[in-house]
Amino acid sequence: MAESFRQVEHDRTIVFGRGAIDTSGDLVGEGFVLLSTPRARAAAGGVLERAGVVIDVPGGRVDEIAAALRPKVSGERLVALGGGRVIDVAKALAAADPPRRVVAIPTTLSAAEMTAFHRQASGVPPQAPHVRPAVVLNDPGLSASQPADELAASTGNALGHAVVAAFSVRSNPVARAVGRAAAARLVGGWRTADPDRDELALGALLAGWAVDQSGLGPHHALAQTLARIAGVGHAEANVTLLGTSIAGIRRRRPDAVGELESDLGVDLGAFAGSLRERAGARGIDALRDDAGLLDRVVSAAESRSELGRVVPAPDRDELRAIYRAAATTPAAGDPRG
Repeated sequence: MAESFRQVEHDRTIVFGRGAIDTSGDLVGEGFVLLSTPRARAAAGGVLERAGVVIDVPGGRVDEIAAALRPKVSGERLVALGGGRVIDVAKALAAADPPRRVVAIPTTLSAAEMTAFHRQASGVPPQAPHVRPAVVLNDPGLSASQPADELAASTGNALGHAVVAAFSVRSNPVARAVGRAAAARLVGGWRTADPDRDELALGALLAGWAVDQSGLGPHHALAQTLARIAGVGHAEANVTLLGTSIAGIRRRRPDAVGELESDLGVDLGAFAGSLRERAGARGIDALRDDAGLLDRVVSAAESRSELGRVVPAPDRDELRAIYRAAATTPAAGDPRG
């Protein structure tokens, strides 16, 4: 079981470990606005009892959801209990009407709780200051609670964070070291038939910390574009694209990727393929069947500044090849994903 800890930084407090919610009532308080979902609320325990207002976060785009909820939300403390969408909506609401503090309690491996990355609510200037949660309560019993197939997809997202932190031109030695440590835990969490959920939860948290320092790279820019334009689930998009993203980094920095793989004792491309298989992420039918959609996705991705965080940045032809690979159903047992 991964070690529990409480870390106090200059602008946030991070609590990790089983029972983190139950031991951190001082950080949550009472009478707050709870943003959540029915699935997450079922495991909320005392958090639900201490909430002043409970608001369900619907599916959809973060900017649109936040704009719709903005008139309904008041108060200075928002508690986000849920996956990346729920936490990003809370961050967008805090950014729209400061000063607000966000307490994030994740129920997936998205690591949204660890970053200041989020879309602004519709109507809020894009350059408005972004928000990083002031309190993070990461209980592996919640953050790694998804069924195994969904957990595998979520791991693909987390490993994408770790790889970006390790290889982005905007990274630094500390973020690279933490990213490598995160990758080791994420790989190690799947070495047994039953996933080690504590290891995966800590790996995702570390990967989120590292990518918050390095900034997102091409992989997440492409996955986010695919999710936003093609309507693909965020975790599914990440795990589907991960193998191709790793291959692109390998072509640019073969020695560095080989060194990391030697440390991890695994071929990262093969591991990405195994995650995709565990997640049941087949080809993206819409990209295969709709040439116009493929063109729109490529055009949108081409404008993302994050592409420049690998050298050379992928051009339009490479972007099209990446998305075409995502449209292809891998052969059973194909380790390339």
